[in-house]
Amino acid sequence: MSFLVVATKNPGKLREIREILGSEVRLLSLTDFPGVGDIVEDGRTFEANAIKKAHAVANHTGHASLADDSGLEVDALDGAPGVYSARFAGEEATDEQNNAKLLQLLEDTPDEQRTARFRCVIAVCAPDGSVQTAEGTAEGRILQCPRGTGGFGYDPLFLVSGLRRTFAELPPAEKNRLSHRGKALQSVFPLLSRFL
Repeated sequence: MSFLVVATKNPGKLREIREILGSEVRLLSLTDFPGVGDIVEDGRTFEANAIKKAHAVANHTGHASLADDSGLEVDALDGAPGVYSARFAGEEATDEQNNAKLLQLLEDTPDEQRTARFRCVIAVCAPDGSVQTAEGTAEGRILQCPRGTGGFGYDPLFLVSGLRRTFAELPPAEKNRLSHRGKALQSVFPLLSRFL
């Protein structure tokens, strides 16, 4: 069976990708290739970061790679944290610290102005450098306090549009169907046969 190297060390992200793609594609991660090292995400867009990571991993490993860059865009914060979502409260920030900073910045923002979206861009790169991308978004609103114990990142604060639950309150299969990452992966799935 062919395999795809996912450009992440984040176990939550790898688990979600594995659940969405299923058993048809064998996935390895950067923990299987410790020599890759850190890839600086200095792009100004999710797409630029995803492509940079996918290229670097495919080049280093000699195997097709999949990278995503995703984050939260809050309208009241002019789209922040955006590409800085994982390090919103600092380079080594935990999910709890990022969530605390977000809540502090939105402290005086009324509920109706706390609209937000998760955005994800997936890049798949072959060892020859050819690349394809796909994007997915999920609309919602930022709550005033976290709810739920599932997921990771900003999931406990993100109330999904049309539902009365956060991503952290959804069963994994439902979250994967509705999430930005799930939508992007569903779009990229038909393209994978070109890379494997």
